[in-house]
Amino acid sequence: MRKFRQSAAASVFLTLSLSLFSQSAVPKLIDVHEHFNGEPGVLDRLLSKLDAVDGMGILLVTPQALSEASAFIAKHPNRFIGFGDIKLDSPDVLQQIDRFHQAGFRGLGEITSSQKNYDDHFYWPIYDRAAKYHMILLFHTGAVARNNPEQPADISFDRMRATRLDLIARHWPKTIIIGAHLGNPDYAEAAEVARWSPNLYFDVSGSTLIKKRDDYGFFRSVFWWSGVVSPHTPAGGPDAFEKLVYGSDTFRGELGEFEESHARYRAMLDACKVPPNVQQMIFAGTMWRILHNQEQEMAADPGN
Repeated sequence: MRKFRQSAAASVFLTLSLSLFSQSAVPKLIDVHEHFNGEPGVLDRLLSKLDAVDGMGILLVTPQALSEASAFIAKHPNRFIGFGDIKLDSPDVLQQIDRFHQAGFRGLGEITSSQKNYDDHFYWPIYDRAAKYHMILLFHTGAVARNNPEQPADISFDRMRATRLDLIARHWPKTIIIGAHLGNPDYAEAAEVARWSPNLYFDVSGSTLIKKRDDYGFFRSVFWWSGVVSPHTPAGGPDAFEKLVYGSDTFRGELGEFEESHARYRAMLDACKVPPNVQQMIFAGTMWRILHNQEQEMAADPGN
């Protein structure tokens, strides 16, 4: 009976969230990359920032912060969407995914620091479970911070390369996948695996737009296929830069990075002469479409 009440409550919460989301106007900004580990005051600060810019944030919520984040998201469904911050190697990872789904969360991430390659078959049941629930997947790609270098760690850049998402995107073609950090520093590889996968996108959060600030035009060589009609390019596809979505990688409520990352995105896109309508898709339009498509899939599959 308790399980039934929990499922019913989750169903009502999810239905309400989807209904409110459907009635919302398109925000000016959707940030796909905002971390929340339960730190005091962070959610209120993020809310104030998103209110100020008419934005929506995707909260990457650790299991210990699930209860607090769920309640906050329910109060502000026009500002926040929840993703579950899981560890692929956790022994109870499938149960964690179930709990995040029951709480109305719409995706999983930031997936990082795996003990095997992301595309290893060992992890396929995890991606199957996410696909069952129509969840979006957000993966860290590329170099990863080493905050405690004196401590041994089983973490490898190579396991998290952007190319590891190629097989996942192909095997689960209906699952939307976002690679954080554009594969830093393997930018060209990231763009190329995205070019042929309509379900694969990247954000450019992190250090990339800091270190490339004197060479932003470089990204035109990475997203090279806009307007190119060829058997070697997707037919009738959107502007190549639309493989990007906006992400700030804000954590611990450090909102200075939220603002600075947005300015860096703008500077890079302007330097690459990306048209205003395409920039609008990067900052909000693409994710708005993805979330609405996901909403329709979830509504058509009430059993999940």
